[in-house]
Amino acid sequence: MSYLESLRVFVRVIELGSITAGGRDLRLSPAVASNRIKDLENRFGVRLLNRTTRKLTATEIGRAFYDHARRVIDTLDEAEAMVSSFSGKPQGVIRLTAPLGLGRRLIAPLIPPFCAENPGVDIRLRLSDRNVNIVEDAIDLAFFLGEPADSALKWRKIADAPRVLVASPEYLAQHGTPTTPDELVGHNCLLLRYPRSPEFFWVLQAADGPQKMMVNGRFDTDDGDVLRQWALDSQGIANRPLYEVADDLKEGRLVQLLPDTPPISAQFGCLTPHRRLQDPKVRMFADFAVRELKKAF
Repeated sequence: MSYLESLRVFVRVIELGSITAGGRDLRLSPAVASNRIKDLENRFGVRLLNRTTRKLTATEIGRAFYDHARRVIDTLDEAEAMVSSFSGKPQGVIRLTAPLGLGRRLIAPLIPPFCAENPGVDIRLRLSDRNVNIVEDAIDLAFFLGEPADSALKWRKIADAPRVLVASPEYLAQHGTPTTPDELVGHNCLLLRYPRSPEFFWVLQAADGPQKMMVNGRFDTDDGDVLRQWALDSQGIANRPLYEVADDLKEGRLVQLLPDTPPISAQFGCLTPHRRLQDPKVRMFADFAVRELKKAF
């Protein structure tokens, strides 16, 4: 493995916090990733990492070296992007992230046809309903539902994604159907929550403007698909994007509640770090995805 490839391993190990995670991100075994770090340490005659059985941290010289190594790799990536833009043949890896349900239903199906048209591109898709640090995790393109808070990132809106309150006919037969937002308080509301999650309430669109509802439920999860399944299993009321439950509503497995005061729509779009805006392969995938995804809304 070349010196530059060893630098990539070191950078990803620092960013992801472990040799195993850094190696996995680059499709290397922990043993190979560890050897790459040792090669760098032997090359310079210094220790770059402090290793214990529970924790890996950079030494003082390791932290300083990381800053320079990150700049070297960013410069190399920009140079490769420039050459690729002239050749017209995109090359390299695109790292994508998206919420679980959205990623499974809408993003994952886009990858095979894009890669068939661009055989020089590899795509790594990471799905999570938790917040992802796009810069630290070296994400090229993040698909996002909601209001982006980081002004350091470029936001490209794709569509408004309507949301609906849903429950199964069996749940409603047993517990009654709420006819006003205030009646949600007496129901088991299924919530998407995780550490530092912002969703501790629902916001409904009432006639006089947004109405915040402090709803509660007996259980919550950090996986949106689990919420949908709990609703299908008659466990309570869920607040889900319409695209996710459209077939369930059409087939009668779920019923839409309070259609006159629905949850406010979420913005659906993609975020890109500014330093990667000129990468043609990222721009090509973003253009392709936006064009195809608009058809789903």
